[in-house]
Amino acid sequence: MITSADIAHAVDVLAPVMRRTPIVASRALSEACGHEVWLKCENLQRTGSFKPRGAYMRIQGLTQEQRDRGVVAASAGNHAQGVAWSATTLGIRSRVYMPIGASLPKISATRAYGAEVVLDGTIIDESLLAAQAYADETGATLIHPFDHEDIVTGQATVGVEIMAQMPDVGTVLVPLGGGGLLAGIAAAIKSQRPEVRIIGVQAADAAAWPISLQAGRPVRAESMSTMADGIAVAMPGAVPYRYVSELVDEVVTVSEDEISRALLLVLERAKLVVEPAGATAVAALMARGDLDLRGDVSAVLSGGNIDPLLLTHVATHGLRAAGRYLTVSVTVPDRPGGLADLLALLRDVGASVVDVIHSRVAGELRLGDVQVTVSVETRGPDHQQTVRAALAEAGYLDPAHE
Repeated sequence: MITSADIAHAVDVLAPVMRRTPIVASRALSEACGHEVWLKCENLQRTGSFKPRGAYMRIQGLTQEQRDRGVVAASAGNHAQGVAWSATTLGIRSRVYMPIGASLPKISATRAYGAEVVLDGTIIDESLLAAQAYADETGATLIHPFDHEDIVTGQATVGVEIMAQMPDVGTVLVPLGGGGLLAGIAAAIKSQRPEVRIIGVQAADAAAWPISLQAGRPVRAESMSTMADGIAVAMPGAVPYRYVSELVDEVVTVSEDEISRALLLVLERAKLVVEPAGATAVAALMARGDLDLRGDVSAVLSGGNIDPLLLTHVATHGLRAAGRYLTVSVTVPDRPGGLADLLALLRDVGASVVDVIHSRVAGELRLGDVQVTVSVETRGPDHQQTVRAALAEAGYLDPAHE
């Protein structure tokens, strides 16, 4: 296990090159859960996530012979950028294998930070195999995204900063994928403040940790299907597992709807852009009323690297999940004023029209009818029911299906 001295050394090594990311209060979350909540903004770290902390710590410890052979990594985004930036900063050649379906902004950013990018494999596990093969062939050092003591030590500096910025912190919630960030934060905080509760948060549709902790060893999850690609790790790392199993108080999961709602809240109320993985700790605070929270709460926003197109999609998903976006299909008479009557009704009930699709050939329409699919902004679930009731009363919807 890493020691307090190891973590203190990491603080000294990283201080000249890493940002001490801010911690900001969230009134909305504080009111929702009854505790003072502060957001630790690792989305504002260099390269847009916490990853350079561990990557730099690992790479700077290489021997000169290892540096001359370069480094290699596999990642869908954040680790790729962290390795590229760290290696370039240290004057070391880097190659990063990324899945063929990786987002274009993350590929471009990784190249911009100085790495040679190779697209190989459809999932990250296949990219990791390609990276390992390259390391075996060339002697380059494989920089694993989470399964190494140096990586955990680097991520531990986030915990050191939380304790310095929040002397009265009582609970820390951390997004959980491979486990490097959670392991590091737990190691740093528990060594100084063992009474602080540490909670890991996974996406329910990519949750390898609950079954692993139950089995007493890392276990591969059967499926990975989540928008939170930054924490979609099929199998926990052996190194992080030791720390998480011994030091972390609880691991919980959140749904896709809950993640999208959290991302939307952080965007609207905190004015911060985060990726789905980075919003999971907030999602747990919003959705899990059974959490055992103690004292002031810190929720870590682990990253902010999100494709603008995905941000639009997730924001819309979050609006829908929060009852603020409604789409209905209705049939109206194909005559002058038919559509205008529908839009007037929506106006009268306070629904703001976002989009209208007007079709004369959809489904099994009768001659003289038109199908209209309309999307509207609403003020929440109660307002949605009001809109639906008004549509049903006017004969646009069948009350039996409302």
